Amino acid sequence: MPKSHGTADETATPKPGLVVELEAIDLDRDGNGLARWNNWVIVVPGLLPGEAASVQLQQRRKSRWLSRLMHRRTQSQARRKPPCILARDCGGCTLQHFDESSQLDWKQGVLTEAMQRIGSVSHPVKPVMAPDHGFGYRNRALIPLRRADNGSLRIGYFRRGSHRVVNLNRCPVVDPRLDALIEPLKHDIDASTLPADHDLGSGDALRHLGLRIGHHTGEVLITLVSSTPMAALKPLAQSWLKRFPQVRGVTLNLQPKKTNLILGHQTRLLGGDDSIRERFCGLTLHLGTTTFFQINTPQAERIVLCIGDWLLRNQPTGRVIDAYCGIGTISLPLAKQGLEVFGIEINPDSIDQARLNAARNGLSAQTGFVAGDVANLLRAELNNCSALVVDPPRRGLDASVVDAILEQPPELLAYLSCNVATQARDLNRLLAPQGCYSLEQLQPIDFFPQTTHLENLALLRRINS
Repeated sequence: MPKSHGTADETATPKPGLVVELEAIDLDRDGNGLARWNNWVIVVPGLLPGEAASVQLQQRRKSRWLSRLMHRRTQSQARRKPPCILARDCGGCTLQHFDESSQLDWKQGVLTEAMQRIGSVSHPVKPVMAPDHGFGYRNRALIPLRRADNGSLRIGYFRRGSHRVVNLNRCPVVDPRLDALIEPLKHDIDASTLPADHDLGSGDALRHLGLRIGHHTGEVLITLVSSTPMAALKPLAQSWLKRFPQVRGVTLNLQPKKTNLILGHQTRLLGGDDSIRERFCGLTLHLGTTTFFQINTPQAERIVLCIGDWLLRNQPTGRVIDAYCGIGTISLPLAKQGLEVFGIEINPDSIDQARLNAARNGLSAQTGFVAGDVANLLRAELNNCSALVVDPPRRGLDASVVDAILEQPPELLAYLSCNVATQARDLNRLLAPQGCYSLEQLQPIDFFPQTTHLENLALLRRINS
């Protein structure tokens, strides 16, 4: 890379190697500092808003330049020493150097800006619903495995922007009861001499270690993700069941494809039970290897109760439809509160689990669940409901789903989102004047402290003409 002679002024032409002076004004979705220089957006890893620095331009990416931090000249009062010694390298957390109150303020600003810029929504945003604890909140971990050239096992999350494993023995954002298992399990897998390679670069191998815990029950499920069955895994699983009384079961998930999808379609039982129990909003749910369940159990309970309280205050006269219902995480607590709930979901396995969870909790009479295309099912069912709850994936609502809602709009609509940008886009269509709804509340909630991720609940009411 060519070296720059001195520091450039604002009339200089940007090029690799050029050193510039700037001040960060924001963060991007990866937690990198964002600054403006000479009408260019400059991305600076490790720089916080308000901090001035000398940076070296490295590479142009469309309208942005990536840069390297050379010298930080000022320090934000919001900066702190990351609690995790691997925070600088590990890609799992991106905001550990940003104190938690400032994280919340920044996230609220991100939501406000997205709503205004993308959705033309100027409604006030409530303060972010903060968790009780900023660490130890993750009830699940899927950790890549790889043997180094010397044969030793490396286990950890990927270095930022790469598939290189940052070796760890503990992770402070994981539930402490899971965290305590990482090192002994790592030792046992290492001692087994089994091949380990998350990328399958050199043939069949173990790929990931999966850990899941019931936040309220303490039951643990261990999953080994492998490209192929291995005879040595069963005795390893049996030894863990004997040594760790909190471990309810050990499973093997087969993922032979070289893909970024961690879990495959086939799961086998190596020992114990294939699921754990979790208490959620006063209900008992069973969670297996591939079950989708919110990572932060207490925060999920809070937002589900928020939805239920809002619906009950407004006394819907007909049934409630829960679209993208999964295993019934929202449907079943609403039914427990006395509402009639109909859940729809494209994944038939999730629907099977929702029905089983309803039966286990004595809620089969108050609930119904069906698998199929969400847009088609909404068109068939919306004429017989007074409230709709949607919790779509990150891509938000498909245009056909928004069309179906607007064709037969229920009186109440609760929209929970894990991507505020796509939610803002959808609200632009749902809210008047384009749509037929007014916005009553925007409630952000922090499910993922130490990261840039944010969930948001939008509560809408149909405008009666």
